[in-house]
Amino acid sequence: MKSLIAALCFSAWSWVLYAAGEARPNFIFFISDDISQEDHGCYGHPVIKTPRIDGLAADGMRFDNAYLAISSCSPSRCSIITGRYPHNTGAPELHSVLPDDQIRFPELLRKEGYYTALSGKNHMFGNKDRAFDSITRGGGPGGSDDWVGLVRDRPKDRPFFFWFAANDAHRGWDVSDHAPEYDPAEVVVPPYNVDTPVTREDYTKYYHEVSRFDHFVGLVRDELERQGVLENSFLVVGSDNGRPFPRAKSRLYDSGIKTPWVVHFPKLIQKGAVTKSFVSSIDLSATCLELAGIDIPETIQGRSFLPILKDPETTVREVIFAEQNWHVYRNHSRLVRWGDFAYIRNNIPNQINICAEADLTYPAGKELWQAHAAGRTTEQHWQVFANPCPEEELYHVSADPHQLTNLATKPEYAAQLETARKALARWTGETGDTVPANPTPNRRGPPRVVDGKVVPGKQEAGGNPHAEFPGAARKATKIHHPGPLRP
Repeated sequence: MKSLIAALCFSAWSWVLYAAGEARPNFIFFISDDISQEDHGCYGHPVIKTPRIDGLAADGMRFDNAYLAISSCSPSRCSIITGRYPHNTGAPELHSVLPDDQIRFPELLRKEGYYTALSGKNHMFGNKDRAFDSITRGGGPGGSDDWVGLVRDRPKDRPFFFWFAANDAHRGWDVSDHAPEYDPAEVVVPPYNVDTPVTREDYTKYYHEVSRFDHFVGLVRDELERQGVLENSFLVVGSDNGRPFPRAKSRLYDSGIKTPWVVHFPKLIQKGAVTKSFVSSIDLSATCLELAGIDIPETIQGRSFLPILKDPETTVREVIFAEQNWHVYRNHSRLVRWGDFAYIRNNIPNQINICAEADLTYPAGKELWQAHAAGRTTEQHWQVFANPCPEEELYHVSADPHQLTNLATKPEYAAQLETARKALARWTGETGDTVPANPTPNRRGPPRVVDGKVVPGKQEAGGNPHAEFPGAARKATKIHHPGPLRP
């Protein structure tokens, strides 16, 4: 009831705002590439410097339970821009292109007079799209060099929506003078990676690129203030998936699926706040459209989180659903996150659950495999090497923040397991999700340990040989049901 009343109040607030002729809000969505939520100062990281994002959080609202709909680059972006679950977009796998018939929410803003531009990493469609007046590559090592210029030189007689998409912190690394360089001795190595000099050096470059993203977010904020439009600008800082290291990116643990979500909107948020309420990345679409006074189409499965901005204790959804599909390696995993628990269902369990960041492609992954071959890994590394991977995983999140102890087989958690199974079954049915009968094959085989040595996997398929997409068997691209909001 509290959520319903809050939603009605916001609808009334929007109507009064525009009936009074006030300027419509501007929007900027800053999306980093491969950065986990915990890797920001405002989220408690003791080393990585993100003072500009921290400042936005201090004056705005920090969301501690913001989740992505998928932990994979292009399908995550396609999901955000449509407000739909990946299997409903028609672009649920890495490097799949968003179909033209899918509505992008910026195009609805553009139709209502907004100036819209995308700068930096696109990864959704070509260099022209009906959703944007302008699409640029951004420029510079982080793809962010033209952001300030775009804000400065925009049409001044129109409200604006900018999708600013950095290349930071995607591999390969590119050090510049826009951010500090870090000492390997300072690095905080997660328990599911191996702590070696090579791994630490790898992490220092990641830290640098996180800080560079922060730098450019700050420059844009300063330009908005210089123009006198910061007060009426709705800023959101997020990411497309977790850090590009083993057991983060392309996995459904918090390290891969939990996104930074910092909202700064002085017109509405007068005092800094933190909320524990759940939000999904698909909720950005409905939020921006409601705030702009534009009808939300039935295609959008997300929910507006405007009520939370008014009252951080408000709840708009009690459960999060997320998915992981093909990302170089086969995958069909599904997440249910509710209360203090996270449940993962691995629907292709007869394999190792891996991604390129956890094979031999990059230093930290190679180090992990070499340690495994030498017998120096521990139980904390089991999720990377489990073969077959477990069909079900259940974690008590606050007691086990890294999700290292699987409770799915413990009788005392049978009730939580049943709750998750029912919720997932309902979401699967209502949104049209399916397990492909002919899934996209691995691009290459995973590494193997033979006689104490790591053997690279053989090439299995070239390019991006997309086969049957999840949801295709039920024509999920035509299904608009949002799924359950409660477990």
